[in-house]
Amino acid sequence: MRQAVRRTVDHLYVKRLMNQIPADRLPRHVGILIDGNRRWARSAGYADPSVGHLVGGAKVEAFLRWCDEIGIERVTIFLLSDDNLARSSKEVAALITIVTDVVAGLSDAANHWELTLIGALDVLPAEMAATLKEQTATTAGRTGGVGVNIAVGYGGQREIADAVCAAISEQIAGGATLDEILETFNADMISRHIYTAAQPTLDLIIRTSGEQRLSGFMLWQSVYAEMYFCECYWPEFRKIDFLRALRSYAQRERRFGR
Repeated sequence: MRQAVRRTVDHLYVKRLMNQIPADRLPRHVGILIDGNRRWARSAGYADPSVGHLVGGAKVEAFLRWCDEIGIERVTIFLLSDDNLARSSKEVAALITIVTDVVAGLSDAANHWELTLIGALDVLPAEMAATLKEQTATTAGRTGGVGVNIAVGYGGQREIADAVCAAISEQIAGGATLDEILETFNADMISRHIYTAAQPTLDLIIRTSGEQRLSGFMLWQSVYAEMYFCECYWPEFRKIDFLRALRSYAQRERRFGR
């Protein structure tokens, strides 16, 4: 009985929140750090932290369906950082399996999300990188749902370094000398070579688990993005929590440094 009442109350609250978010105040591009999986597992009494990653992985598809319902154009999901690969071999092995399974589920033919990998795939085990490329390639050209960036083997500092190298290489290929490059080099040249260069500007970053830092997530893109920190662990993240983040975003005045 209590659960039925709770579902009814939650349903009414979702409708209320939806009414408080004007369609013209939605972010086009949302980045999300799905944090707190291990802490959730410990708090739930599990000795194996991979249980948290497993439950958290299963949450991703539900989150994308919320994005579809609301009308979000692009989302970037931080699934695996380059720093995560320094964890214990047992945990890394579990993470690799879970991430690969999550991407396999999202790329299923029944779904309509176009998936794009962002990150340094060369830091991943070769077999995992090849599998992820194959999985996401099958989604090319899909329409009708939110566009999804899968950040795997991702690090914001690495992304900026890669973009700088690519920008300089482009200038050299065009015949510019080092002195000419140094004289004309600017931020726009870097922006053209970041992983998300052809995509909508990042508008909102959400991080679960209560931590209030970016942990290297989209450092270049976040310069004018709004931040929203949610206290709950990712496995507990609800549509209500997502709508609260969107409501907070809609109520803010964005000045873009002006």
